[in-house]
Amino acid sequence: MLAGSIVALVTPMRRSGEIDWTALDRLIDWHIESGTHGIVPMGTTGESATLDVDEHIKVIERTVARVAKRVPVIAGTGANATAEAIEWTLAAARAGADACLLVTPYYNKPTQEGLYQHYKAIAAAVDIPQVLYNVPGRTACDMKAETVGRLAAIDNIIGIKEACGDIGRVTEIRACCPADFIVLSGEDAQTLDMLKLGAVGTISVTANVLPREMAEFVSAYLEGDEARARSIDARLQPIHQILFVETSPQPVKWALHLMGRIDTGIRLPLLPMSQIHRPELERRLRAVGAIK
Repeated sequence: MLAGSIVALVTPMRRSGEIDWTALDRLIDWHIESGTHGIVPMGTTGESATLDVDEHIKVIERTVARVAKRVPVIAGTGANATAEAIEWTLAAARAGADACLLVTPYYNKPTQEGLYQHYKAIAAAVDIPQVLYNVPGRTACDMKAETVGRLAAIDNIIGIKEACGDIGRVTEIRACCPADFIVLSGEDAQTLDMLKLGAVGTISVTANVLPREMAEFVSAYLEGDEARARSIDARLQPIHQILFVETSPQPVKWALHLMGRIDTGIRLPLLPMSQIHRPELERRLRAVGAIK
C-alpha cells in the first residue's frame, strides 16, 4: 500500500501563523498532479509540535477530504504520551486516514521495552495500519531493529520510516522483520542507498519542493532503472543539502514561499529561514528549475 515518494507535507500558514487552508488545498492538488505517491499531514515537517489538538485534527481531516482517496494519506499521530497518541490515532481513523505515522516518544526517552509497550497499546486500541517512525536526532530515542522486529509481529504495524542516519539499519530491520514489512527512508540524502538495501520508498521533505522529480526518482529505482535513478538523485542532492542547512521545516517553507506556493508563516520557536542562507537556497532552486 505504501511505496514511492510520500511527501512529509508542510502546513502552510499566513504571516500571522494562522493556517492557510486554501494554500493547503492547492498544495495537495499540486502533489497529486505531480505524481506524489502519498501524503503525510502532521509529521515533523507539518509542525505538529506547535499546532494545538483541534488544528492537528482539522489538518488531517482537511487533507483526507481533499485527497479523496486519490493517494494514501498517512496521518502523523505520534506523541510522547501513549494516551495522547491513541487519541490522535483514533481521530485520524475516524477522519478516514489510510494509515498513521507514529514517531517514537520524544524527550522522556523510554527503554526498548517501553517503546514496545507504547506501540503495542496504540495498535491494540486503533484498528488502522500503523507506520513506526524512528528519528533519534529529533527525539533522543533510538528504536533498535530488534524492537522493530517484535512490533512487526503485530498485524496492523506494517512498516517504519527510518531516519537514524545509519543506512545499515535497513539491513538489520529487514533481517528482523517479515518480507512484507515496509521500510521507508526518512533521510532524503540517503534514500538511494536505502532503496538498494530494501527500502521501498521515502517520506520526503524535498518532495515538498520537487514532487515530480522525487516521484520519478523512486519510481525509476523500483522499476529497475538504477542508472536513471542515480542520475536524478545526483540532481536532487544539492536540494536535499540546502533544505537541511537549518532546522526543518524552516528552509523548505522558505523555498515554497520563493516558489509562490505559500506565505511566510511559521510558528515559534521556529523562524523563517535566516538571511544568510536564503541566497544559496534561491540559487539552487533556480539551478533545478523550481523557480525562474
